[in-house]
Amino acid sequence: MESLFCCPICAQGLDRQDSRYLCPQGHSFDRAAAGYVHLLPANKMHSKDPGDDKGMATARNRFLSGDYYAPLRDALAELALAYAPKGADILDAGCGEGYYSAALYRALVQGGKAPKMAGVDLSKHALRRAAKREKAIEFAVASVYDLPVADRQADLLVNCFSPLALEEFLRVLRPGGLYFYVVPGARHLWELKEVLYPNPYPNEEKLTPYRGLRYLEVKEVDGSIHLPDQQTISDLFQMTPYFWKTPKEGAQRLSQLTELDTTISFRIHVFRKEG
Repeated sequence: MESLFCCPICAQGLDRQDSRYLCPQGHSFDRAAAGYVHLLPANKMHSKDPGDDKGMATARNRFLSGDYYAPLRDALAELALAYAPKGADILDAGCGEGYYSAALYRALVQGGKAPKMAGVDLSKHALRRAAKREKAIEFAVASVYDLPVADRQADLLVNCFSPLALEEFLRVLRPGGLYFYVVPGARHLWELKEVLYPNPYPNEEKLTPYRGLRYLEVKEVDGSIHLPDQQTISDLFQMTPYFWKTPKEGAQRLSQLTELDTTISFRIHVFRKEG
């Protein structure tokens, strides 16, 4: 079966087989038992276990499976239905455990658009869950800065809270292809930040004109969520960049909470590739 991925060694197309991926040059990549494939060359790995570790992947999966971010999930699916062409090749760059990938794919299938979809992430622990969540999507360990995807392959590229690898994204997008870029709104998780920091500040919101991309719209997704227990609060905390840079005092205050109501706010920037 023809794959959306290409060989990370010679850049030729890959054939997706039952237990491996194979390119015409004979480079072979085994599929893990969970269903994903490892396409990050050893000389480009900066650690033995890159990306989210097992504990963080478990926390993220537990939180997202509670549908606390369902408004964002549903908004992405609606935009995909509105913009993506029939038979689109779709790439989720930084897909994590596949929560958004699976929802977007299923919405397009149900809408009669018959997409082909792939997702990449650095964390094998997250991809184990992603591959089980939706078996029809291809998932690979890979970097968003060096995507194992051919030039001009993707009709739609989704980037949800992942690094902006603009040159690489422009390379893999077809002319006229779509780019969905999800970033936090000004007051995203404001009440959580009030616990963590004495003087929290809002996230910056702006329109950034990227070379080679034309704005179509910015979809605003706002709401509030109730976190019912310390486990859920801790799971969310581990998903945020604050987990790495919060002073011990702030983290300790958060660990003492038994529930929390907080704002959620997302901005989906929708672009079309020019040329």
